[in-house]
Amino acid sequence: MKQQLSPVGSSPLTGIALKVISVAIFVGMSTAIKLTGEVPAGQIVFYRSFFAIFPILVFLAWRGELRTAVVTERPFGHIMRGLAGVTAMGFGFYALTQLPLPEAITLNYAQPLLVVVFSAIFLGENVRAYRWTAVAIGLIGVLIVSWPNLTLFTSPEGVGDKAAMGAVAAFAGAALSAIAMLLVRNLVHTERTATIVLWFSLTASVMALFSIPFGWQSLSWGQTVLLVSGGFCGGIAQLFMTEAYRHAEASTVAPFEYTSLLLGIVVGYFVFGDLPTLYTLVGGVIVVCAGIFIIWRERRLGIERQAMKTASTPQ
Repeated sequence: MKQQLSPVGSSPLTGIALKVISVAIFVGMSTAIKLTGEVPAGQIVFYRSFFAIFPILVFLAWRGELRTAVVTERPFGHIMRGLAGVTAMGFGFYALTQLPLPEAITLNYAQPLLVVVFSAIFLGENVRAYRWTAVAIGLIGVLIVSWPNLTLFTSPEGVGDKAAMGAVAAFAGAALSAIAMLLVRNLVHTERTATIVLWFSLTASVMALFSIPFGWQSLSWGQTVLLVSGGFCGGIAQLFMTEAYRHAEASTVAPFEYTSLLLGIVVGYFVFGDLPTLYTLVGGVIVVCAGIFIIWRERRLGIERQAMKTASTPQ
């Protein structure tokens, strides 16, 4: 029997609660991956993607959508989204193994800022001065967070410095994730959420296998359990996040993504003994404020466009 869906925006508090739960589970996923130690990024991507498929399949079966979930007329679009997403994931996981948890999470906040930049460059969207200013300020915040690790030109080790490479990888991952987000924007016009999510997990799993020749390593039982758990957490968190946007508007739910910074600081301290630096705190606040401003601005512009559309509609 098919699940009856609630109208989008019908329950904002439920949407917010589901978003916070998804963020907490994603932080749990990141924690499990970081606890595995220095495992090759491609190997982590495979476990994260492949084992995420199982909770997604269970959910689709419950919704009665399992049989048609992979049906699409745009396989190339899904593959391109998968290529961008899996590369972003690889960079992000490498950064996670090289940086303290709060810093890795904070640097990922560059993604929504870069979505604005790439929307203007690749899609020709009209980005006004307010949003450009917010993006510039937000990227300054990212630079503040990463500054202590950017020893590429001052450290005797140069590009071999792991913290520096971790910071660069985090930013590269955020940039590729922003590109993947633009590809998703294009797909949602014709594809269902379930199809997009499942295709990504499948393509990411297959693509990750191509990294085997670059040196996968034997895992201990503990590492295997952590990576499998991370994969399950990723799939479950994705489902909670999807449902969150079903119950509330994106502009209502999106700011709660930033609760991951607070959770990352708490988990980083109690699990890894990491204390956030002043750079992380100051830069994190700047990035969060810039992101929230962009979300607020998008909401205001959406209201204005709707008002103009309503006014121009013949009565």
